[in-house]
Amino acid sequence: MKQSRENSTKLDYSIILIVMCLCLIGIAAIYIASLTNNQYATDFLIRQLVWLVVGTVIIIIIVKYFDYDRLQQTAYYLYGFGLFLLLLVFAPVIGIERKGAQSWVGTEAINIQPSELMKSFLIVALAKLIWDHTKKTQTRTIKTDFHLFIKISLMTLAPIALIMLQSDLGTSLVLISIMVGMMFLSGITWRLLLPIFGGIVAIGTTLIILVIKSPATLTALGFEKYQFNRITSWLKPEQDPLGTGMQLLKSIRAIGSGEIHGSGIGYEAIEIPENHNDFIFTIIGGDFGFVGACVLIVLYFLLVYQIIRVALDIGIPFYSYICTGVVAMIFFHVLQNVGMTIGMLPITGIPLLFISYGGSAMLGSLMAIGLVLSARYNAPKAMDL
Repeated sequence: MKQSRENSTKLDYSIILIVMCLCLIGIAAIYIASLTNNQYATDFLIRQLVWLVVGTVIIIIIVKYFDYDRLQQTAYYLYGFGLFLLLLVFAPVIGIERKGAQSWVGTEAINIQPSELMKSFLIVALAKLIWDHTKKTQTRTIKTDFHLFIKISLMTLAPIALIMLQSDLGTSLVLISIMVGMMFLSGITWRLLLPIFGGIVAIGTTLIILVIKSPATLTALGFEKYQFNRITSWLKPEQDPLGTGMQLLKSIRAIGSGEIHGSGIGYEAIEIPENHNDFIFTIIGGDFGFVGACVLIVLYFLLVYQIIRVALDIGIPFYSYICTGVVAMIFFHVLQNVGMTIGMLPITGIPLLFISYGGSAMLGSLMAIGLVLSARYNAPKAMDL
């Protein structure tokens, strides 16, 4: 047993390799974006490389210094620090507004988006919350499960409320996906989860139907017409091809132009706004075609598989909850980003992890990977406790 534990004290090089491949694809895609749009130049590429180096340093710090005990001790402090950063966004001078969203802190030259870091902070805090509840609850009942459900919901809704004040629906949905994923692994009975989430899905579906079939009904209930645009521009973009539907229509055309093998590096068939950021998948689909897009998706599936394997191999509940949160985050990011660029899901402004340009998104995603690598590396120490 001692020998097997010593052998398991190692970095998971398969995860490291997959993440490196994704980051290299991202660097290449951002470079291609600079070829097709002069305003990007090489500035974005250099910045992304700098943030990648900073993120790598953060991974090393998490793996070396945030073992099982340290994560347990600092979980709620990290969560509180994340809330504090979200509040700083609204502070004069410190807070920065871009494109109508008050979501950054720092200066124009160097700034971060706290909501991206909050994803990892929330994962650790929820893992701590669920593990503490499980240890204290000898017999699971609907009552105890309901208490856990309320605690998880409240812990998640606090940052969501602050993020929604920043007009950032996309990140709020990511936090909800993290919450849902960790709820299902927490052991809360399906008799409680199914009615709750079933009701939420039913309400959402009803609202979408009303937007399409009877918008007057929603207007009578107090909704504004501009609030329907996100749905109508998704389901019927051709109704406003020069306005709300333009981004989606261009995205679909750009990806479709790549066909099977792609149009070649730097091929500018269609100009896509934000093609270095939220719509970077249009570059991959357009320049490298269906084959390139499939390679990217396979890499994400391999990453998710390896993280799940870490959770199963080490068999430590606290770390398993963390791995579940990271998987939920990655899965939703990829599903939503790819889905919105091909018209399967509404546009919400979610970056493609490790690929899209953005220092905060890179730091947040690498921080999450650092938590998984720490789980593998420090698991033997936790087993001896």
